Amino acid sequence: MAIAKRVSAPDSVPNLADHVDALDWPQITAELDTQGCAVLKNLLTPDQCRALAALYPDDAHFRSRIVMGRHGFGRGEYKYFAYPLPDLIAQLRPALYAHLQAVANRWNEAMGIDIRYPAAHAAFLKRCHDAGQTRPTPLLLQYEAGDYNCLHQDLYGEHVFPLQVAILLSEPGRDFTGGEFVLTEQRPRMQSRAEVVPLAQGDAVAFAVHHRPVQGTRGTYRVNLRHGVSRIRSGRRHTLGVIFHDAK
Repeated sequence: MAIAKRVSAPDSVPNLADHVDALDWPQITAELDTQGCAVLKNLLTPDQCRALAALYPDDAHFRSRIVMGRHGFGRGEYKYFAYPLPDLIAQLRPALYAHLQAVANRWNEAMGIDIRYPAAHAAFLKRCHDAGQTRPTPLLLQYEAGDYNCLHQDLYGEHVFPLQVAILLSEPGRDFTGGEFVLTEQRPRMQSRAEVVPLAQGDAVAFAVHHRPVQGTRGTYRVNLRHGVSRIRSGRRHTLGVIFHDAK
């Protein structure tokens, strides 16, 4: 089996964990609580974005390729990274998890779900692997003109971390047009709400994978969320998806 070459973070962010720690997490947390999603501005540099997107043609980095049209997922394609993950992704995953796990635990408590998540991502991955979920889920998506991603949820098995992150690697207006990130929220006995999240190159959006708590007049209730990408009008769009649970 081919071993993927490791990709190091450029010198502009010598310690990616420190960069993640310096984000405005109180604001991010507040937006997650009120909207179910939050933008993480300038999570990656343009150089980091280009380096990750450039990995796509080299299958040595990946465990599988999915052509979306064959499965009714939309149009376009994506590849799941193989272990060992590129260094940049291997740093991002635990650094982001460290801040999101408190939100995940608070959400589960509010929704009456008994599951709690450990402080360290490695401990959560061990839980996944012990249950047979051993395949890495970070993925690189590639869209061409006319492509889109249908509304969906990334679940993959019994153990699901309730938040994930998508990072735009391409520059809107230069590399592509269209292709907005879309989130829908199905509220009980109400019509669905749609949220369109504008992103610049290097920006990320953190969002609920499956459901989140909402405070109503009669207490807390669950809303169900799905996400997707609208039609690419022109050019090519690359996105990095950071999912914190592994797959069966």
